[in-house]
Amino acid sequence: MQLDDHAEDLASDLGVDKAEVKEDLESLLEYSVPVEEAKQSIRRKHGGDDGSSATPTAKSIADVSTDDGSVTVTVRVLTKGTRSIRYQGEDRVIREGEIADESGRLAYTAWEAFDAEPGDTVTIGNANVREWEGSPELNLGANTTIAVASDPVETPHEVGGDRDLIDLEPGDRGRNVEVTVLEIETRTIDGRDGETEILSGVVADESARLPITDWDPHDELAEGASLRLEDVYVREYRGVPQVNVTAFSTIKRLDREIEPPASAPRMAVGEAVATGGLFDIELTGNVIEVRDGSGLIERCPDCGRVVQNGQCRAHGDVDGEDDLRVKAILDDGTGTVTVVLDSERTAEVYGGDIEDAKEAARDAMDREVVADAIRDRIVGREYRVRGSLSVDEYGANLDADEFVESSDDPADRASELLAGVAR
Repeated sequence: MQLDDHAEDLASDLGVDKAEVKEDLESLLEYSVPVEEAKQSIRRKHGGDDGSSATPTAKSIADVSTDDGSVTVTVRVLTKGTRSIRYQGEDRVIREGEIADESGRLAYTAWEAFDAEPGDTVTIGNANVREWEGSPELNLGANTTIAVASDPVETPHEVGGDRDLIDLEPGDRGRNVEVTVLEIETRTIDGRDGETEILSGVVADESARLPITDWDPHDELAEGASLRLEDVYVREYRGVPQVNVTAFSTIKRLDREIEPPASAPRMAVGEAVATGGLFDIELTGNVIEVRDGSGLIERCPDCGRVVQNGQCRAHGDVDGEDDLRVKAILDDGTGTVTVVLDSERTAEVYGGDIEDAKEAARDAMDREVVADAIRDRIVGREYRVRGSLSVDEYGANLDADEFVESSDDPADRASELLAGVAR
């Protein structure tokens, strides 16, 4: 049913103006309130029956689907996180995490008080089901009941939020990690209340490195510190998981030093691309092509986008600033990825800086000579590349931190690749 149909039915039942009902619905749905819960809220607002007297179906977690309106489940609480969101123009504190039974696990968001803690077994009644990134999620609202269950639920899933960085996934809530801070800086952004200072950087544990953002800057988050971060959530940023710290997170100094991994995980290109994105990964393959848009390019002085024929997509006519870039196709037989080299690494493979490139272009009266020189140097050679991999509808791209001609023995690499295929 479309939004207009929902609004018309509600307006007819309640005897109120359809435009007002539609505006209320749009406002609630904008903040991801499930449509059935939104309709109940509007019914209550206008003094109508909210339909909460209907008995929801009792289900196991595995049987809950996005087609369900509301359900009752008896589950064990795995994790619980706290976060503040902006809802209908006001800041609102929500609780969120995961619940599970013997059949599976499910994310939840509690819009009202949620006193259960990880490890508790509870019966959650009349919980609305919404779709979140293709999967069902329970929304616990004003009409939801939560009661301690008489018998504990057994589940194969781990109770508690402790995780290694390598195991974090976008959508995780209420997680705890122990990390060392590799990089941290203060940034000013346009937040929901105007200019806001945040901290952003990179953290690591023994398993991986990940980007981090602290939305409520904590003094403890300092370069070189080894810390335990409790109640953080994870979202996707440029195709990779990002650790997010909030005002509700707790930061404790550790009495041990955490050593970051000396090297990034090594993977085949196809395997890496299948993950959907990784922050720190090492790939090895042959450069089979240098794409158009490489070599001596121009960028917009305002936004940094590449300028084509004096035109920036965002700012129109601009006087572009010269820069160097390489977009190279890396192939290892299992897949391909576009490796992007910044100005510094492009200068290394070109053998000269921007001024050298501009001089070569003037002498040849053709900027393309820079890209041609780079093609001659790297196409057909094998390289070891380390950086951040993102995957979207346009393909897989790796922003390279390291781009080094490989010294691996080809026979050893072939054996390793075949062994991986055999597994």
